[in-house]
Amino acid sequence: MIKDSVVSFFKENYSPNPIIIKSPGRVNIIGEHTDYNLGFVLPASIEKAIYFAIQVNNTSTFNIEAFLTLPEKITLNLKGNGPKFSCFWGKYFKAIIEILNEKNYTLKGIDCVFGGDIPIGSGLSSSAALCCGFTLAISELLDLKIPREEIAKIGQAAEHKIGLNCGLMDQYAVLFGKKSNALFLDCKDLSYKYVPINLVGYSWVLINSNVKHELAVGNEYNNRRQSCENIVAKVKETSPNVASLRDVTEEAILKVKDSVSSIDFKRALYVIKENGRVLKMISALEKGNAKEIGTILLEGHRSMSSDFEISTSEIDYLVDVSQKQDGVVGSRMMGGGFGGCTINLIKDENREVAVKNILTAYKKETEITSEYYHLKIDDSVHILNS
Repeated sequence: MIKDSVVSFFKENYSPNPIIIKSPGRVNIIGEHTDYNLGFVLPASIEKAIYFAIQVNNTSTFNIEAFLTLPEKITLNLKGNGPKFSCFWGKYFKAIIEILNEKNYTLKGIDCVFGGDIPIGSGLSSSAALCCGFTLAISELLDLKIPREEIAKIGQAAEHKIGLNCGLMDQYAVLFGKKSNALFLDCKDLSYKYVPINLVGYSWVLINSNVKHELAVGNEYNNRRQSCENIVAKVKETSPNVASLRDVTEEAILKVKDSVSSIDFKRALYVIKENGRVLKMISALEKGNAKEIGTILLEGHRSMSSDFEISTSEIDYLVDVSQKQDGVVGSRMMGGGFGGCTINLIKDENREVAVKNILTAYKKETEITSEYYHLKIDDSVHILNS
């Protein structure tokens, strides 16, 4: 198990009594690109996670080491400065340390080893798990008493520093998730409630396209956020109380259709309709209506692909081929876009055959070997016994 490997490595190379933190990845049942538009989202924290072993070291240095296929190590001082590094994950730790300094938290030297089983670039929010887990670990270790709501904002600020202008969905899912439940989050006031996921006879399955994405690259994510802001600005000209797409109705956006770019219009309309799909999904989950859930998933994907244009040909193929399998009631791309996983709701009796058929067809079509994960909803980031 990866947790045991991380802990053993830390004890062998640093000190015998680390604090152990488990920080989960997340799935999003429905509600993509609605969070930064102050809309609705329905994520859930999952069993796959990043594990941290961490302890103070009585120096003024952060020693942070990744227990990965190719172990890497960085060193930073208490201000977040240090020798140059090439590892992609180092920039997140540097950003968090800088933000904690900006907020006047008193830091001490720390040794940290981390590793996990969240596939990088799969849309399971490994970066939020990294940022929130590390921040909570520091808070616990140094008794900083940082509230979880504040940890979420620190994680978001770290993403912004790196160049991804994201909302707060991922961080809240990591910090407030609950086993066997989805988290219905209102991103306008950050209120939330739990929605039980009780679908007897069905399983949630993730299929990883193994098409990698880094959302900050190419500004594709930020471009879509700008499209949404452009529409808000236009509607605001005649409706000054409008603050975000959350406040814009379909009727209101249709009134400005001829005075905005067609790309901005269809992207913003997607977000408005996606908020509606979140509410429909909650109702379907509460009723245990698998058929309706599947319909909502597929409708969301079609709109992400054609209107918001964040899918890929590989992802579209995975969704299309899944619909030809017995027992698959619905599928969609999950996450910020441009690769990653599809989330699929499949009858248990058909799951094994359906998944095998999907993987085989995908390999034949794309020459890419994909993989699948039987999804298990788990609790939010927490301390473990070593």
